[in-house]
Amino acid sequence: MRTERIAGEQPEDEQLAPSLRPPSLSEFIGQEETKEKLRIYLAAAVGRQEPLDHVLLQGPPGLGKTTLAQIIASELDVDIRVSSGPAIEKAGDLAAILTNLRPHDVFFIDEIHRLRRNVEEILYPAMEDYKIDIILGEGPNAQSLRIDLPPFTLIGATTRAGLISAPMRDRFEVSFRMNFYTRVELRTIIIRAGRILGIEVSEDGAAELAKRARGTPRIANRLLRRTRDYAEVRGDGHIDREIARKSLDLLRIDEAGLDELDRAVLDALVSKFDGGPVGLETLAASLSEERDTITDVVEPYLLQEGFIQRTPQGRIATDRAYAHLGQSRTSQTLFD
Repeated sequence: MRTERIAGEQPEDEQLAPSLRPPSLSEFIGQEETKEKLRIYLAAAVGRQEPLDHVLLQGPPGLGKTTLAQIIASELDVDIRVSSGPAIEKAGDLAAILTNLRPHDVFFIDEIHRLRRNVEEILYPAMEDYKIDIILGEGPNAQSLRIDLPPFTLIGATTRAGLISAPMRDRFEVSFRMNFYTRVELRTIIIRAGRILGIEVSEDGAAELAKRARGTPRIANRLLRRTRDYAEVRGDGHIDREIARKSLDLLRIDEAGLDELDRAVLDALVSKFDGGPVGLETLAASLSEERDTITDVVEPYLLQEGFIQRTPQGRIATDRAYAHLGQSRTSQTLFD
């Protein structure tokens, strides 16, 4: 399998060394239901000697969408072209990529919800009929040229499925929602990564890192790297629970896996807005953060762990958020 990245593309797992990425479904840890379905769909496609149906991968950042796309191409024994929605600026850019695909190749678009509308419309006939229409010239002299494409598989990845237009979403025959990982799965991922990186990680050390990794393999691997640095400088190179705790405390990642931005969001809800509800724009402005950072990076885990709730009136802090901050609820929120 050959992976070709398009200029300007920012892969989802850019912080994850290629050597740490599992090369096959059998080595991919977690997402069991998704893997089971994929095994069936891949085997059927290979048996029929057809391209795999177009696949949409949904979920928060860092859960392995890019890695899974590369595994799909590897399992199909085809090449993969990798790009992202913001990198494909013009319809001509997309046409150039599509016309250079070979039969059954995989074309992966990260952040597919950020495709421009004129680019997206080129994809519709490409996905349905393996054809694209190119407009030559302008005004009354413009002519449409239809180009046949080899059959291919489009894999789209998104952290914001709600921003994908209905016509685009309907053209994906297969859709998977990737979930946060359990601590047991993350512990296994950390131990595996430690072996690859030549780091001795004890079971309890891996468990401590997993507990604070926010259910996300990318974060787990990042914490492992930073803890490796700490172990080499302040310890004997071995990562046990004590070394892991000291390293994570230095990084200001608490027992629940919350970092400074997470705690700032909770503190703003509790201290500035009396627990909420508060709108996203107001919350982001109060923290001088981009709203996308709040919705894509912070909120998914806080919602998953029950620290906040989203209501039609806005975000509110739960009793668990108050307890985590060591505060008591002093007034009734507007949420019933």
